[in-house]
Amino acid sequence: LKIEAFTVDDDYISDSKKENIPIIPFSSLKKEFNINKYSMHVALSYSEQNKLRELKFNEVKKLGYHLENYISKKSYIDKNIIFGQNCFILENQTIQKGVKIGDNVTMWSSNHIGHETKINSHCYLSSHVVVSGHCEIGQRCFLGVNSSISDFTKIGDDCFIGMSSSISRNL
Repeated sequence: LKIEAFTVDDDYISDSKKENIPIIPFSSLKKEFNINKYSMHVALSYSEQNKLRELKFNEVKKLGYHLENYISKKSYIDKNIIFGQNCFILENQTIQKGVKIGDNVTMWSSNHIGHETKINSHCYLSSHVVVSGHCEIGQRCFLGVNSSISDFTKIGDDCFIGMSSSISRNL
């Protein structure tokens, strides 16, 4: 895919280009980029417990754009994995069979996602996270570096799991 433009909320535009690519005010995006010809990717971090990325994801969907995934080819990902839209999956992942990943999920480098696990929408997994098999991660969760989740564990919505945490009970 070729990046044609960046977009920023109108109040935050300070330049007209970044790396020689135009920056378009969000309010004029649909007028300048036809939804049938262009797709988008919302590239935001975990600000406000992922709620800001969720808000922007929903705004872009409401405009009618398709949201693209970025999934690194430098990973083992079972061929039958179901991904939502706007996922950002970096290198060195192991994603086993039967995993379902919702919309707008970010997975930083080198995670292990065990078989039959479900990661719901708008989550952020930092690096070296281990989620064992048959787990469910609720919406808008943040999993810190080197955290681990035991088999058959359910994590509710909006949970913040700190660095090096070991979770063996439902949250």
